[in-house]
Amino acid sequence: MAKALIGHVTSDLRTTAALTLENRRLRTRVADLQALVLRLQAENDQLMADRAAAARDAERGLEDLQLA
Repeated sequence: MAKALIGHVTSDLRTTAALTLENRRLRTRVADLQALVLRLQAENDQLMADRAAAARDAERGLEDLQLA
């Protein structure tokens, strides 16, 4: 049993280096995606604020027409 466990655990430095490189690449990708999500959320919030302002302006315009 011990031989099977030792054979399962690899000590190949190339594999460790490749996994380290892949881990770094994936962490960078995750950070990039998190930054993208934050940017898109901020952009969405701005668009929603602009939409609300346009709706308020349109409502005021209708009120002005009704008063005239």
